[in-house]
Amino acid sequence: MSEEHTKIQHIFMKCYEEHSDAILRYCHFQTSNREVALDLVQDTFMKTWGYLSEGKEIDNIKAFLYKVAKNLIIDYRRKKKSYSLDAITETGVEFSEGDESEDATNKFDKEFVLSQLEKLDPDSQEILTMRYINEMSIKEIAEATDLTPNNVSVKIHRSIDKMKQVLKEYYEI
Repeated sequence: MSEEHTKIQHIFMKCYEEHSDAILRYCHFQTSNREVALDLVQDTFMKTWGYLSEGKEIDNIKAFLYKVAKNLIIDYRRKKKSYSLDAITETGVEFSEGDESEDATNKFDKEFVLSQLEKLDPDSQEILTMRYINEMSIKEIAEATDLTPNNVSVKIHRSIDKMKQVLKEYYEI
């Protein structure tokens, strides 16, 4: 095995260890199906491995992974048009490693807000998921979505306003 191949393998393994759980959460949230999400994560890393093996450079591996995953999710949705956030909220949502110590009220609040995300358009759902669930920076979101950082900031702000309206309507009922 060449030194270059070993270097690529090391980069890939580090990338997998650092980002596979977050990519899984993202895919699971977007597809509402854990098995499909696992397949999409596998495909994401296979495509990334292929890209690295061809000797191509990746400036921001996290943004690259999300972009690949996003494209695979789009392909999946084209094949299967319907998906629902209900399946995720029924089976539980993984937010972060520190989730176990949260009290029940905070967990309920998070699950409630996530359940209300389905009332937003898919773009707003995606941008809020990337920013607040996957904790991606504006720059990383911009790279993953082929938008400018300014455009991402505007979309986040507008999506938050939409979410506030959804929550306001819920609490006024």
